Amino acid sequence: LDTLEKWVTEIFSEIPNNGLPKPSFGHLTQPFDTPEFHKLYRVVPIRKVHSLTITWALPPQEQYYRVKPLHYISWLVGHEGKGSVLSFLRKKFWALALYGGNGETGFEQNSTYSIFSISVTLTDEGYKHFYEVAHVVFQYVKMLQKRGPDQRQVIWEEIQKIEANEFHYQEQTDPVDYVENLCENMQLFKKEDFLTGDQLLFEYKPEV
Repeated sequence: LDTLEKWVTEIFSEIPNNGLPKPSFGHLTQPFDTPEFHKLYRVVPIRKVHSLTITWALPPQEQYYRVKPLHYISWLVGHEGKGSVLSFLRKKFWALALYGGNGETGFEQNSTYSIFSISVTLTDEGYKHFYEVAHVVFQYVKMLQKRGPDQRQVIWEEIQKIEANEFHYQEQTDPVDYVENLCENMQLFKKEDFLTGDQLLFEYKPEV
């Protein structure tokens, strides 16, 4: 560490600090306020696969990293057990897999917006009924919205424990990737959360 610190000091100390504030684009709150966003697009894939992806543009969620509301919603949407969207679609022989969430990359989550997507891998029969598949997804989201999170703190705590276990027992990662990820976290989270802010859930706030 002493050697590394010496190298960093030698290499970077001559770079001037202009004292400029970090640029913010938070005033650009409606980047998808365009008729082109509210449309159905059909794309012919290279390989033989049917996939339906529904995308919502939400207000920025970075500030809620201690709550992780999108992670919570994606957990519910991606559930595969009894009563889930995927379970229902599989009984209809319409879907093979379902994924919902936010990739937490700079494109999908930033100071301007947060993207939330639900992607369904369809069967040939499901492709013929993709309007009905979309309807089922919207029905499920509407149900979550109507019931609210108040009755599901147990689920949130379950997610919290699972993420904590994964964090504590994670395999050692490549040092370069780890440092790169840590540097990115330093731009997003408070100092005490640099190591954990992108993985752990800290606070249950149903209003968020």
